[in-house]
Amino acid sequence: MTLTAGLIIFVCMTGGREKDYIKYVEFNVTYPALESALKIDIDSQSEDVKINWVDLLSYLGAKYGGDFKKYKESDLNAVAEKLKNGENLSDLTKDMQYYDYYREAYGAVLDGFVGEYTEKTQDNDGKVTEEKKYGLKVYSPIAATFPYSHYDDFGASRTYGYKRNHLGHDMMAAVGTPVIAVESGTVEVMGWNQYGGWRIGIRSADKKRYYYYAHLRQNRPYHCDIYEGKTVNAGDVIGYVGRTGYSTTENTNNIDTSHLHFGLELIFDESQKECDNEIWINLYPISQLLEKHKSEVYRVAETKEFYSLSQNAASESS
Repeated sequence: MTLTAGLIIFVCMTGGREKDYIKYVEFNVTYPALESALKIDIDSQSEDVKINWVDLLSYLGAKYGGDFKKYKESDLNAVAEKLKNGENLSDLTKDMQYYDYYREAYGAVLDGFVGEYTEKTQDNDGKVTEEKKYGLKVYSPIAATFPYSHYDDFGASRTYGYKRNHLGHDMMAAVGTPVIAVESGTVEVMGWNQYGGWRIGIRSADKKRYYYYAHLRQNRPYHCDIYEGKTVNAGDVIGYVGRTGYSTTENTNNIDTSHLHFGLELIFDESQKECDNEIWINLYPISQLLEKHKSEVYRVAETKEFYSLSQNAASESS
């Protein structure tokens, strides 16, 4: 294992060859930096020079040593302006010793969040229309129109079972609030966990992100169409907020306040998926960004299930 400037890269032997992968990531990019970089990316799509927001944030990560308390929007605008004027990113970063590390680390978090997608909307008469867009194509984990509250609680103390740090982000919402798949991916885990209660784990298509949604509703935690191995689309309803968990007995409500525990684990090597050094990141600034894109849902009275407009289109065409 090598340790330099607070960056940890793990070296293991695979088939007699050394294999390097990132062992530790501290994602401290602030919401203002995320928002501004995203805007530059979107605005650049109509210009000759297209700018990738993750490249910008990785440049700042290398400049600040990962400490976004140093963030200045003028720094972001300065590097964006250089790129617009034809300077190459490789030239701008050639003397940055850790740029490649930050690009891989921040890319593991954010790559795939932005791009072209088709948005479905519904008017007051129930008519659904489609529009092709470029922008944030991932969604808030809480459905549109449903209220919730949250704050930066990553790392807070937890004592159930044993003393530990909170490695997720809690979003306080009423029982039954539809939970949304933030990103498209495959359902890897469902079922009971004594800490998380009824939970769902979804892996991104590139395998780098594992989304964890926990404390789902008692008795009917999951959307009826969800099962292990299923591929879900960003924006789909996957379950419902509850307060299950903190019990070895299945289907127990032992959480005082109903909320969604929303977690994101980064995986650079499959051995990291379940180990003593899992990489979970602070989702508070990302959750703030995701508020810009919420999934519209509707309820089927007969089944009492919520569906996104995309799920509706899929069911009607089948």
